[in-house]
Amino acid sequence: MTAETDTQTTAVYKVTGMTCGHCEGAVTAELTALAGVSSVKAAAATGEVTVVSAAPLAEEDVRAAVDEAGYELAGRV
Repeated sequence: MTAETDTQTTAVYKVTGMTCGHCEGAVTAELTALAGVSSVKAAAATGEVTVVSAAPLAEEDVRAAVDEAGYELAGRV
């Protein structure tokens, strides 16, 4: 899912391997470091990560950040 407003884009991704708050924090930290990202909400219970950014993010950048955190990007929801 991707939603665009006048100033921001929201995308929801499916991330596998998250099981707890520590997992959510690791994924959030890596994604927050990407240029243009203003907020990240990771939910281990659903495996969904919502990213709000100034412009759409390249999926390979999101995948690299999730990989760096130690998890796997399954794709967009």
